[in-house]
Amino acid sequence: MIPWRRWFAFAVHSLGLAPEEFWALTVCEWRALAPDDAPALTRAGLVALIASYPDKTP
Repeated sequence: MIPWRRWFAFAVHSLGLAPEEFWALTVCEWRALAPDDAPALTRAGLVALIASYPDKTP
């Protein structure tokens, strides 16, 4: 799974971002800010993420 709590803590405490700034980051922006050891999202991770948060129809 995606380590949201760890990434959020790093962004707020180490980078000094406000919470709303963290959540507004694009993937490209986050990858530029994150340490190089941050793993890329795998295909299996993406499938699990989509299954956990399916699109809702109105």
